[in-house]
Amino acid sequence: MNRLADATSPYLLQHADNPVDWWPWGDDAFAEARHRDVPVLLSVGYAACHWCHVMAHESFEDNATAAYLNEHFVNIKVDREERPDVDAIYMAATQAMTGQGGWPMTCVLTPDGQPFFCGTYFPDLPRQGMPSFRQVLAAVMAAWHDRRSEVDRVGADVVARLRESSRPPPHSALDETVLDAAVQTLVGQFDSRAGGFGGAPKFPPSMLLEFLLRHHARTGGKTSLSMVELTCERMARGGLYDQLAGGFARYSVDARWVVPHFEKMLYDNALLMRAYLHWWRFSDNDLARRVVSQTGDFLLAELATAEGGLASALDADSAGEEGTYYVWTPNQLAEILGPDDGAWAAQLLGVTATGTFEHGASTLQLLRAPDDARWALIRARLHAVRAQRVRPGRDDKVVAAWNGLAIVALAESGVLLERADLVAAAVSAGDLLASVHVDEEGRLWRTSRDGRRGENAGLLEDYGCVAAGFLALLGATGESRWLERAGELLDRALEVFADGEGGWYDTAVDAPELVVRPRDVTDNVTPSGTAALAEALLAYAAVTGSGRHRDAAEAAVASAGGVVRQAPRFGGWSLALGEALVAGPVAVAVVGPAAERGDLHRAALRMSSPGAVVIAGDPDDKLVPLLADRTLVDGQPAAYVCRGFVCDRPTTDPADLSAHP
Repeated sequence: MNRLADATSPYLLQHADNPVDWWPWGDDAFAEARHRDVPVLLSVGYAACHWCHVMAHESFEDNATAAYLNEHFVNIKVDREERPDVDAIYMAATQAMTGQGGWPMTCVLTPDGQPFFCGTYFPDLPRQGMPSFRQVLAAVMAAWHDRRSEVDRVGADVVARLRESSRPPPHSALDETVLDAAVQTLVGQFDSRAGGFGGAPKFPPSMLLEFLLRHHARTGGKTSLSMVELTCERMARGGLYDQLAGGFARYSVDARWVVPHFEKMLYDNALLMRAYLHWWRFSDNDLARRVVSQTGDFLLAELATAEGGLASALDADSAGEEGTYYVWTPNQLAEILGPDDGAWAAQLLGVTATGTFEHGASTLQLLRAPDDARWALIRARLHAVRAQRVRPGRDDKVVAAWNGLAIVALAESGVLLERADLVAAAVSAGDLLASVHVDEEGRLWRTSRDGRRGENAGLLEDYGCVAAGFLALLGATGESRWLERAGELLDRALEVFADGEGGWYDTAVDAPELVVRPRDVTDNVTPSGTAALAEALLAYAAVTGSGRHRDAAEAAVASAGGVVRQAPRFGGWSLALGEALVAGPVAVAVVGPAAERGDLHRAALRMSSPGAVVIAGDPDDKLVPLLADRTLVDGQPAAYVCRGFVCDRPTTDPADLSAHP
């Protein structure tokens, strides 16, 4: 029976025609398992996941394996991007039981949802010391039939441990001492040769970059800025970055950013676009500006949907293999460009005879600053030829939280770089979220596809990121409708996610019940839900003067304090918010006609004060408290810089803002 045919998830639709009798996550599947007295096989992945495709081809498309699964299990397929709450619970179980995690994730559960066996990818045949998937399934069924009491005990024990780990962490304010100590800890973990933190595989540390930039702005310390500069330059010159079309891949399989895992995710590019924009704001670095502009081009060209949103990801695979869309050989370059330009491009881009990837092919790295005119021609030619290759697949579902992150990056970049197309894309995405993802009762839903809302309720990160996106649109356009929409989301979040002790759950109180109500204050690939909400609360408080929202923001940041003190690498966004709290944050009202306030608006956005909130709009707009009672000065646009309840004298000179701390 094909139960996935009506899914909004491209990942589920990829499995709709499998011979496996898949169920979507829900009460009906678990009721069926109880009725049949069989375990649940839970398979979690996402559409751009290379090894998910491999396991699907080897096992889920195999008739014999499917027949065994259908006879002995109720099989549930979950898109982790639609249900990060489900993924988080069973990933925690997988890591606890095996010491590692990843996708595809394979868990076996009791009919009550308790996990008693967990793993990741299993091959179709025994390989490299790994049992085959069929062997694993047979062993699980033997335990189910012969050691049922042990199975039940293990499942109950795992859930008890998960509940214990989900208890609220200790609260601790992030004052200047804690923030400075976090930088010193990061120095000890920094790769001083290639940038970034830790070894291979190496992930782009977008949220830590934002924290380090804010720390430098507060202290003037060169150490924090130097870590940003080296990391950003090496990532942008490495194979992690698409030198032809812009945009970053998910992570590097090596420590030097040479060979990426080729999938491109919206959240990575949104967060990195913002980090590079803020690096450029400090440095006027040409590389930083180019990366921001090209990443914006990538988002609009490759991820924009017909409905106005931004798609989730581009696949790692094309033509059935990973990375083939992106890699080159010296002979290919010579054939396309001719011998002279081909040899020059190979040297510039690190394309070697032996290859840096597989089968003698190389990723493209921009190893030095090139001759701009020559490189522009060659880049355009290679880009045009690459466009004729089989393109990676696109996961075109719209995820609310990730679109919120992208809206912030696009809106701010569009204003600073004077690119109206980026601001327009941000507004279009905001309109889609407001019209499709928010229902008549004010609830936010996590995903949509082709303009049709999915059935999964928004999580804390969705409310926080979307509210922050709406506030960024308020800042860019001055339109009060965005403030109203942000306020409605934040008020609902305060009601349905709070734990009553100053902390937050990741799922709403009225969400479908899971074996554990998840909460996690650590940053993963995106800001934690708590940090995402705190950012929006803090900005909203700066715009409105609301003490209630300010108090909630401070409590949210403090709720992550204990974890951040111990492991700052996993709390970059909370640390960045700590810097904003120490700084105020500064709130700037820029008033004047839209056609005349641009220079002041850009100068305000270039202010270095950590987490500054900038709103540009019409004079004395009573619907936006930060703009109310702000008037033109001598008939000219004016900027009002405020900290808390104290404001400086207004200025009409952009240079005054540029010199402002």
